[in-house]
Amino acid sequence: MNGKECSKHALTAAILFVAILAAALPAIAMAQGSNRLTVVELFQSQGCSDCPPANANVIALSDRPDLLTLSFGVTYWDQLGWKDTFASPRYTRRQWDYAHAFHRTEVFTPEVVVNGRADVVGANRSELETLIRREANASGPDVSIKDGAVSVGADAANTGQVWLVRFDPNIVMVPIARGENSGRTLPHKNVVKELVNLGDWSGKAQTYRIPQTTDEGLRDAVLVQTGSGGAIIAAARD
Repeated sequence: MNGKECSKHALTAAILFVAILAAALPAIAMAQGSNRLTVVELFQSQGCSDCPPANANVIALSDRPDLLTLSFGVTYWDQLGWKDTFASPRYTRRQWDYAHAFHRTEVFTPEVVVNGRADVVGANRSELETLIRREANASGPDVSIKDGAVSVGADAANTGQVWLVRFDPNIVMVPIARGENSGRTLPHKNVVKELVNLGDWSGKAQTYRIPQTTDEGLRDAVLVQTGSGGAIIAAARD
């Protein structure tokens, strides 16, 4: 093999190596930085006929390792013929916190909030994915869940609150007997069952104990949020 052929093979090998490394980088980054999760919160009601398309889009995205999708049932549809089986006033208050942060005087369903910063109706899959790309966190404190505790790293540029979210990772089919979705059986996934404020975060490294639960079927996630209805700057799940 002459020198020209050696150079050609070396260049080919270099190009192949760069291509393999580029393909591997997202997975490496994800493995090293679980706090880079993008949080996708769906506010919906089983009594809302406009909610199933947005719910389907969020469920379709739920297996992406870079996303934490959460489904919150709100209560203000309950008086219109069907009481949502997963709804809680606490989740309705959380949606109102976002409405106030977005300078609105009303709430609506379906609503998908991404990293606490911006929202869409969620029925348009392309629009939703565009918002997810735009609002993904590039930085933030390190967050980890281990041995019944949450560790939040230091970040001098931010302060906020630490929230524990317990959710059901399974798909649950719910038959709807009354209301706008009467006769339909609707799928639900990552339904939030508990939302607990673990405490304030001053921007310094801090550890929080996770309260015990008797429901072993739920998964834990943690959100670091800059106040009620504020931006979610970091997240982790167990």
